[in-house]
Amino acid sequence: MRNDSDAGRRRRWRWVSVLLWVLLLPFAGWAGLRLTGWDLGLYWIQLVAFTPLVAAASPVVPVAALLMRRWPVAAAGALVVAVLAAGVLPRALAEGNPAAAGPELRVMSTNLAVGAAPAGEIAGLVRRLNPDVLTIQELTPDAVASLKKAGLDELLPHRATKPAKGPWGSGIYARFPLRAGSVIEYGNFRQAEAVVEVPGGPEVYVASVHPCAPRFDYKVWCWAQGLRALPAAEPRGVLRVLAGDFNATLDHGALRRLLGTGYRDAADVTGQGLAPTWPAKGWKPIPGVTLDHVLADPRIAVRAYSTHLVSMTDHRTLFAHLVLP
Repeated sequence: MRNDSDAGRRRRWRWVSVLLWVLLLPFAGWAGLRLTGWDLGLYWIQLVAFTPLVAAASPVVPVAALLMRRWPVAAAGALVVAVLAAGVLPRALAEGNPAAAGPELRVMSTNLAVGAAPAGEIAGLVRRLNPDVLTIQELTPDAVASLKKAGLDELLPHRATKPAKGPWGSGIYARFPLRAGSVIEYGNFRQAEAVVEVPGGPEVYVASVHPCAPRFDYKVWCWAQGLRALPAAEPRGVLRVLAGDFNATLDHGALRRLLGTGYRDAADVTGQGLAPTWPAKGWKPIPGVTLDHVLADPRIAVRAYSTHLVSMTDHRTLFAHLVLP
């Protein structure tokens, strides 16, 4: 009887080990795919945005394995947790800055949700935050007129706008003179470009970023091309700032490759890289994801970063206080 009881106990423990391996497998697969930077099709592109939540849940399996003395599972689980933590935790830690001592450049970026965001609120936020440059996404012709009526053209008199009916338009407003550039366009999404002439400082290339949202299979190519078309950072060339709705988080390979050219994410630099920007108020109890960014040239220092709620839009407005070399 004792032998039968021992054999049954061993079988049950084996099944416990099998169950723990099965529970660990999805976390391991997630960590592996995220580590490769491979944007593997529509559903993975959508899911990988939630990597911080997966990383937060990943210790459950190795902790359970430790409590049950399943050492191989615990060791493998600890490795998975380490991989996910290495990709996520640095965003909550502030970084240093280059020794920039030039003019300040305050950058604000907002998505108008197809022009629905109240122009008065946008102009009011500009008055309060006092940005030198404002990038706008989903800028419609009607929104251009409403913003002018709200006084935005007086606050930021120089502009390069590419409005469109629907979510495809964008624009750049500036306190300083600017030279409008071409437009980066894939899938009808117009990403405006301009070179801003900063008084007493170097010129700064600015892009209002808004590639296609990867909501459907046929949008994946457009999304990838829209991000790929953004200019790489050039440490010895013109200063560059990319600001807007990237429709991508720091867990998407396409955005990480762009950052790999030298850009620094303003939220990440200030230890706020896990602050969600879309949807603006999250999905309770899920906080949402970080789709909007201000990317700065590696020679530019990031003094401060914050996000702000604006009614009638599902994106938070960004503000970054930069210092040029």
